[in-house]
Amino acid sequence: MGSLGEDDLIMNITNLISMKNSLKLNLEKSKTLGLALQQSEPRLEQINQRLPRLESAVRPIGAQPDALDTVSGHINKAVVPAAAVLKVFDAIHGLEKSLSDPKSDLSGYLKVLGNLRGAVKFLSDNCGMAVEWLGDIVEYLEDYNVADKRYISSLKNAITLLKDLQHEEKGCFDGGLLAVSLDRLEGEFRRLLTENSVPLPMSSSPLKDEQPCISPSPLPVPVIKKLQDIIGSLIVNNRLERCKSIYVDVRSSIVRASLRALNLEYLEISVSEFNDVNSIQGYITKWSEHLEFAVKHLFEAEYKLCNDVFEKLGLDVWRDCFANIAAQAGMLAFLQFGKTVTESKKDPIKLLKLLDIFAALNRLRLDFNRLFGGAACAEIQNLTRDLIKSLIEGASEIFWELLLQVELQRQSPPPPDGSVPRLVSFITEYSNRLLGNDYKPILNQVLAIERSWKREKFHERLVHDELLNLIRAVELNLDTWSKAYNDAHLSFVFLMNNHWHLYKHLNATTIGALLGDQWLRGHQEETEYYSTILLKESWGKLPSHLSREGLILFSGGRATARDLVKKRLKAFNEAFDNIYQKNSKWVILDKDLREKTLQVIIQTIVPVYRSYMQNYGPLVEQDLNAGKYVKFTAQSLEKTISSLFLPKPVRHGSFKVRQRSRKFSNGVEEQLSASPTPTIASA
Repeated sequence: MGSLGEDDLIMNITNLISMKNSLKLNLEKSKTLGLALQQSEPRLEQINQRLPRLESAVRPIGAQPDALDTVSGHINKAVVPAAAVLKVFDAIHGLEKSLSDPKSDLSGYLKVLGNLRGAVKFLSDNCGMAVEWLGDIVEYLEDYNVADKRYISSLKNAITLLKDLQHEEKGCFDGGLLAVSLDRLEGEFRRLLTENSVPLPMSSSPLKDEQPCISPSPLPVPVIKKLQDIIGSLIVNNRLERCKSIYVDVRSSIVRASLRALNLEYLEISVSEFNDVNSIQGYITKWSEHLEFAVKHLFEAEYKLCNDVFEKLGLDVWRDCFANIAAQAGMLAFLQFGKTVTESKKDPIKLLKLLDIFAALNRLRLDFNRLFGGAACAEIQNLTRDLIKSLIEGASEIFWELLLQVELQRQSPPPPDGSVPRLVSFITEYSNRLLGNDYKPILNQVLAIERSWKREKFHERLVHDELLNLIRAVELNLDTWSKAYNDAHLSFVFLMNNHWHLYKHLNATTIGALLGDQWLRGHQEETEYYSTILLKESWGKLPSHLSREGLILFSGGRATARDLVKKRLKAFNEAFDNIYQKNSKWVILDKDLREKTLQVIIQTIVPVYRSYMQNYGPLVEQDLNAGKYVKFTAQSLEKTISSLFLPKPVRHGSFKVRQRSRKFSNGVEEQLSASPTPTIASA
């Protein structure tokens, strides 16, 4: 019994120890829990404060099930479109990687871009509606107290924010992806044009018969196809004008680069910089060649290319592009140069320059009408019309005032050397040029148009009559000028020069045929008459000083004969020197006439002098002072005479225009270029 009690005691003690340890452990846990609760008290307080809001967020619907059944259909109608909008919006951002670079795969880029445009259109068409429907549902929930008021207020604020964003973004539902993608496509359009457009190589002076050949289109066909595809995509996105602007910018720069090789700086010259016709002759020749080249080659190619690239968009679009290219590339500068020429000082030689410009435009008339005939080229058309009008008026004005200008020249003094006045040489050559094949048709056309504007009839005979009147006026001028000389012998030289000039330069010409053979023979005869009278009244008197009278009678007295020979040689020398000094200042312009006249003078004087010196020269040649009397040998005398009447180097020019009004200005201009130019003395 005692042993069992001990066992029980030991077990109880063991239990007590176990319970003690358990209580101790629970006490520690309680302390730990108490401490944790103490630390959690602030957080619990925060949670307690947020519970109403959480309750509203977690349980926004406070209505009865029957009320919820009524509103559920309305909610679904708004939420389903909104969900579809969100789904499309997510799909748009999925396209962004495929729209990074159109260069590598243009067709794929355009396809994705089409999808993007469709998605954006869907958003544009449905986003506003979805927002409106969501707003209606929120109002419904509020009206029927279906949801917590704070929740309703939060929803209303969100709807208001969506509406404001929709209004501000103006349809940019894709975050600007479509605009960026279209910008990249415009960049590809510019790149294709720039990299495949090459300035036309050419020399600075293209020859009329050797114009460089160019391909039918300046761009390869595959490139044109790509450009058309890009245009089709840009136009549906309202970017046609920007596309046209890029095209015009690139292609006009290419045309300008081609034209730069022609050195067209002269097109920018102002009126004041080339008022002298001398300075514009070369420019006008270049202008005609360069304009023809630009129209028939450069602008012709651009015209065709514009049609190829924009043909699907209609006539107005591609012609508008071409008109802008032509204007920006230099067509207006060509026309303005011609207009500037018409505004320079009036001068008879300028008539030919105006006719040259008119002829160049006339040759290109069909090309102008075809290339620049549309409404888009109105600026070019207007400037062309103004230029043609100025050319016709300016040329007609100069032509009809020529007679007056010739008559006004009658007041000028004749040339001091008796040569051909500038007026005479100019008018003879001028008349021949105006009636030649190069100018006659153009002049008739210009004058016919000018007369039609005045409702007057034009006949070709009017031009003939006017030019004949010019020649007759020149004849009257010659008569007046010949009387102005104080020296009759110089007057003879002057008349001989000018009658011969009229005969020689009008013989076998159109104007000569109009004047008639009798008129021409008359001037030939006048030349011979004044040549004869000059010889008779001047040089023909010299042989009389070498008379042999009295020398035979004194054959036995050498001293007396020697004195007589000295006296006569001295008289001959003095007379010769006097005539020579005067004649050395005079000119016989025509070489044939000069040589013929000199030969007659030589034949009149030299043989007599040679014979005289052979017979009587020995009487004085041995004298210590022989040099005082024997100044010439027969050969030196002939050489001295042969040196006479040579023309002096002088400037060339048309006649001086005497100002009657501001329409004509003073100034001497260049002689007709491109034709043999005689030496001209001043008049």
